[in-house]
Amino acid sequence: MEFQALNGQFNSMQSINEIDELIRLISKLPGLGPKSAKRIVLKLLNTRDELMKPMVNSLAEVYKNVSRCKVCGTLKSNSVGCRNCNIDDKKFNKICVVENIADQWSIENSGIYQGYFHILGGTLSFSTSQRKEDLLIPSLVKRAKKDSIEEVIIATSATVEGQTTAHYIKDSLKDIRVKVSKLAQGLPVGGEIESLDDGTLFSAFKNRSWIENNSD
Repeated sequence: MEFQALNGQFNSMQSINEIDELIRLISKLPGLGPKSAKRIVLKLLNTRDELMKPMVNSLAEVYKNVSRCKVCGTLKSNSVGCRNCNIDDKKFNKICVVENIADQWSIENSGIYQGYFHILGGTLSFSTSQRKEDLLIPSLVKRAKKDSIEEVIIATSATVEGQTTAHYIKDSLKDIRVKVSKLAQGLPVGGEIESLDDGTLFSAFKNRSWIENNSD
């Protein structure tokens, strides 16, 4: 009821460009639409000092100090460097290839995998103009060559785009002395890694299958 009253008041007010633009931007976030964006904006306006100001400062800090690693694709602090590429206390021999950072976080949180990650930043698709270079596949090949990697685990989603990308990765690694595996077929068709529960992820990693590599 409180939101409806505020929303009615909001709609009856003269349009404010800054607020309209903020609603438009927030509505672009995953899972949000115009109504949800309005609710968020109203909450921010009603908690300017407690929420809005700290959030603005935090967003500014993230924008300034956090970027995507050009080697492995994960997020890194510009002041510290990439922890995924430079791990001092452990030397892993596996790379897990995922489509996006949300997939990396899901696998990390499950605790089922210990090793390096390589975040493609998307998938190959005939419906987009995304280039292979944009997916950091050439960078993956270089990492597999020089980092004493014994296994590359392809953990792309069970979608047409994900499987197309997996085949291209396999072909790109065919001349390298490295084992290539993919997650078990227990993944639901069309399923995305970030939406899977820990049990499904554990089974997919444990029962992953080897992909024949043509290198001698």
